[in-house]
Amino acid sequence: QAQLIESGGGLVQAGGSLRLSCAASGRSFSAYAMGWFRQAPGKEREFVACISRSGGVTAYTDSVKGRFTIAKDNDKNTVNLQMISLNPEDTALYYCAAAGTHSASIIYRTPASYTYWGQGTQVTVAS
Repeated sequence: QAQLIESGGGLVQAGGSLRLSCAASGRSFSAYAMGWFRQAPGKEREFVACISRSGGVTAYTDSVKGRFTIAKDNDKNTVNLQMISLNPEDTALYYCAAAGTHSASIIYRTPASYTYWGQGTQVTVAS
C-alpha cells in the first residue's frame, strides 16, 4: 500500500514557475506508474501528466505540453512535476496518484486507473 503526500504548491504570478513533489511511503515505489491530476472549483478532475513505473514513458495533456515536465525518482520515492510559464487556467488543486503495474512502460491517463491518491496541493496563478 502506498501513501502519497504532495508539496510545492502556492501562489505565483502568471508566467512564473512551481515544482510540485509527491513523496511516497510504503514498499516498492518502483512498481507504480504515477500520475498528476488537477481539479479546479466546479470542474471535474482532469489528467495533467503521467509516467511509467520505469520513468521512461511520459504523457501530458495538450494544454501543458512544453510547459510541464514529470519525472520519477525510484531511489528517492518521489515524482515531481516541474511547471513553467504558468497561467491562471492552471489554477487548481493538484493531486498525485499511483497505480501498481507489472509493466515497466505502461502509462495511465484516467483517474479510474489509479489506486492511491494524495490529498492534493493548491496551485494558484494570479493574472
